Amino acid sequence: MKYQRLRNEMVDRQIVSRGIWDARVISAMRAIPRHLFVSEAMMDQAYGDFPLPIGEQQTISQPYIVAEMTQALELTPEDRVLEIGTGSGYQTAILSHIAFRVYTVERIHTLYTQARKRFDALRCHNIVTRYSDGTTGWREHSPFDAIIVTAGSPDIPAVLVNQLDVGGRMVIPIGDTARQDLIKLIRDPDGVRHVNLGPCRFVKLVGEYGWKEY
Repeated sequence: MKYQRLRNEMVDRQIVSRGIWDARVISAMRAIPRHLFVSEAMMDQAYGDFPLPIGEQQTISQPYIVAEMTQALELTPEDRVLEIGTGSGYQTAILSHIAFRVYTVERIHTLYTQARKRFDALRCHNIVTRYSDGTTGWREHSPFDAIIVTAGSPDIPAVLVNQLDVGGRMVIPIGDTARQDLIKLIRDPDGVRHVNLGPCRFVKLVGEYGWKEY
């Protein structure tokens, strides 16, 4: 009951009050138990207005940025989503509450195994996981209706754009190691459009088509 109260307060004060309007995103944020995606020592901080460390120099994003990125994807219940960077699995679980199926890729094995256990415990059966370099995408299951990248990239990897279906949307942080802009990309029949959603700060997207190392 305590965590349900904290979760509702998080949604009301941090999500709805800042302009998140998509009812499906709001419902997912109320439903998914964020405290189960952090260590036991940090559970009481899980609903705060800030990111938290999850080990391996990675973080669980601030609740608002999770909601903003999810809303920007404009998901429908029929959509197939590719997530680059599973991390704690919280963003993945939010997506799974809205979309038909979520394909998520994580390059750090400890995070990959921990997230898979959380998905199984929460019965998130529409999540497909992969331990690999996420910057190469997941070509076998492409094209995707939406792609979300949860780490900052120096530029937009063309390999991911090529795995996006026509009409598809991608949300990705682009910039240097200190600061990025959250970019929404829409793939039209005659090319791609970009919308800048504003400044953000993420850990590095490491891989063949991202940063080469920490």
